[in-house]
Amino acid sequence: MFDLKNFASAIQQIVEEKGIPEEKVVETIELALAAAYKRDYASKGENIKVNFDHKNGSMKVFKALLVVDESMLKPEEDAVVESEAVTEAEAVPPVEEKPKKKGKKTKKEDAVAEPFDTVQGSVQSTEEDMRIRFNEARHIMVKDAKKIKKTIKVGEEFLIPLEVHENFGRIAAQTAKQVIIQRIREAEREAVFGEFKNKEGELISGIVQRVEGRTVYVDIGKTLGVLFPPEQIPGEYYRIGSRVRFFVVEVNSGPKGPQVILSRSHPKMISKLFELEVPEVATGAVVLKSVAREAGSRTKIAVTSTQEGIDPIGSCVGHRGTRIATVIGEIGGEKIDVIEWSEDVQKYITNSLSPAKVVSVDLGQKNTAVATVPDDQLSLAIGKEGQNVRLAAKLTGWKIDIRGENLEAPAVEGEEESSKTEETAEEAGEDAITEEQAIEEPGAEEATKS
Repeated sequence: MFDLKNFASAIQQIVEEKGIPEEKVVETIELALAAAYKRDYASKGENIKVNFDHKNGSMKVFKALLVVDESMLKPEEDAVVESEAVTEAEAVPPVEEKPKKKGKKTKKEDAVAEPFDTVQGSVQSTEEDMRIRFNEARHIMVKDAKKIKKTIKVGEEFLIPLEVHENFGRIAAQTAKQVIIQRIREAEREAVFGEFKNKEGELISGIVQRVEGRTVYVDIGKTLGVLFPPEQIPGEYYRIGSRVRFFVVEVNSGPKGPQVILSRSHPKMISKLFELEVPEVATGAVVLKSVAREAGSRTKIAVTSTQEGIDPIGSCVGHRGTRIATVIGEIGGEKIDVIEWSEDVQKYITNSLSPAKVVSVDLGQKNTAVATVPDDQLSLAIGKEGQNVRLAAKLTGWKIDIRGENLEAPAVEGEEESSKTEETAEEAGEDAITEEQAIEEPGAEEATKS
């Protein structure tokens, strides 16, 4: 036995703890009460509905009947014919069809008859499927319903008040309990899914809970986020209990609840970090046009200003590099090059190869370009293992070949690694300088802002 007022006292607690809307909780209570009432007091096949007032713990019970007319019902003769047809079909064995002889009008007849029969059969079956069989426990004729309520229409529900019983038996109470547990669990999953679905493409803070193999599980509040190996920064260690920022890549609904896929290597994470740290980016005065990233190593971003008098590079770097240093700290010391975006493709490619100085850029067909640099800048333009020119190609969307000023053939292609790349990278050593050095050194600054 249980008291209805116990439900009212528990609703507010469920709303606060589970984050479920109050209307959803009340709806769940009404479904549970309807199931319990039907178990003890209703006839088989009846559709019971309950209106529950959670403020005072009272309820109203109704039997819901669907209002129908003659056009919605299956004729009794059809039902008899259907049952007889089924009996005959079971009694008479199927007759094997004889193969059709060649040379007769079989193809022509099939071509004409089959589509007509198929369409006609589908229309008939659809009309029959839409009809229902009248059941006094669930249906009421429209003429009878209008005797009680004149405004009722076909297809509406006709509610008949029933006697209210506030106490139920043990089995009915158990039925109500199961309905509540299941519905509340489903509502909680829907609430969590909706909350995190709105956070797709945003940054979120979480605590590393456990590491299984190379997969990291993160406590992000009401559920766990998953950081798969491809979404991790190479070489980054995730200590249990540490709080880290993540980028929400995707939120999927699964049988065990929502699955939130996180990332630390996504290029858009850089954009979101700059939105947090640079007010000009957040307000739209500075726009990040493109981001090219090799997580854990280096990132290039192209920025431009939408307002006169605002330096896009200076805004992102901050006074003495304070803003960009904060972003770098969030991604484990990854180097970041900030270059100025330009509508002029040649100038844009020149800027993208910063900190190397570019003599000229020749544009070819199919988004290919050849950049000519001084011989002493060749290794710097290529970068370690071809990284600088590869990131420049990703940033601009152009395939870039690097050519020495006194060389006839291109030294390296934008998205290929060659033996020449490795040799020049070793000679370059630490020529792939950080963004702070690129800003402090006069030569590099000129190349960046050119």
